[in-house]
Amino acid sequence: MTGVHIAGVGMTPFRAESDRSVLELATAAAEDALDDAGRDAGAVASLHVGNVLTEALDAQAGLANALVSALGVEGVRADRVENTSATGASAAHRGIEAVVSGESDVALVVGAERMSDGDTSRVTEAISKLTHDREYLQGLTLPSLGALAAGSYLERYGAPREALAEIAVKNHANAVANPFAQFRKEISVADVLESPVVARPLRLYDCCPMTDGAAALVLTRERAGVHVASFASATDTHAVAAREDVLGMGSVRAAGDRTFERAERGREDVDIACIHDAFTVLELLELEELGFYEPGTAWEATMDGETRRDGAFPVNPGGGLKARGHPLGATGLSQLVELVWQLRGDAEDARQVPDADCGFAINVAGFGNNSVCTLLET
Repeated sequence: MTGVHIAGVGMTPFRAESDRSVLELATAAAEDALDDAGRDAGAVASLHVGNVLTEALDAQAGLANALVSALGVEGVRADRVENTSATGASAAHRGIEAVVSGESDVALVVGAERMSDGDTSRVTEAISKLTHDREYLQGLTLPSLGALAAGSYLERYGAPREALAEIAVKNHANAVANPFAQFRKEISVADVLESPVVARPLRLYDCCPMTDGAAALVLTRERAGVHVASFASATDTHAVAAREDVLGMGSVRAAGDRTFERAERGREDVDIACIHDAFTVLELLELEELGFYEPGTAWEATMDGETRRDGAFPVNPGGGLKARGHPLGATGLSQLVELVWQLRGDAEDARQVPDADCGFAINVAGFGNNSVCTLLET
């Protein structure tokens, strides 16, 4: 048990293109979190900011320092965290560690990204460089790695192509009731299977979008809100080709094991999960590597409706990366914000999971290069 509590949360709507700058997005989320916690900015002792692309897109440098002045909290410790697509959760862990160590009584964690600052080709190029330099030079991209895993999974376990489509359908349905989600429309299995090919067998509706948005947490040792039961992270080989199994995600497995061991909890204690579904196949792989399902069985649970909001084990009730959106620096924090809303019973009625007392989140960097897990409880 960490003794750290999430006293307040805040989030901006996730959009394809926001009318606010990355600094304005970060400020809005931070102010909402402070208001939710019943704190003023003067209570903040440390500020931890997650962001990936602002320098690459020539939009903003020194975001943490700029946010200090925007919030009027000069004098606090402030830092910026970058861990590719797991940046948000890594920033949260930095804040948790600051509170656990006693260095910070109140830590404010903010993740923000404005991906629309670059055109599609420029953002795609920046994200492609998250892979190993040799794989990048050979033309391997995250979608192509996702497609390789998806094809291998379907073949190895005899799963139908519709199993991947069902994940997109489920997460879009969940996002309809989420006012913060980028895509608030239902889709069908046919819509997924008829959408444009990205990298076979993945199609457009199997892939998360580019997103603008921000999310924030207020962390404190005072007993308030939701308790951080445990947290852990782990790494795998940077080059995916160096792994023994194309479907193996060792960082996911190791980070999950550490998280449950530290909390002295079992998988059966988790009522709800936010899984990093940048591609539909990742939801299946991560659920299995985390031990929620045996290898090759998560697709059956998906088809049977177990992971729907009203199923036995709700997964991604806010829409996941697929439909809520994936602003790199904010994604991991948005997962925790969703879990806090769910555990407090504050989610919209149409997406509230009843009787949820324990929630789990995993935020993944690259294609399993680094995985960051957090376990929350009431």
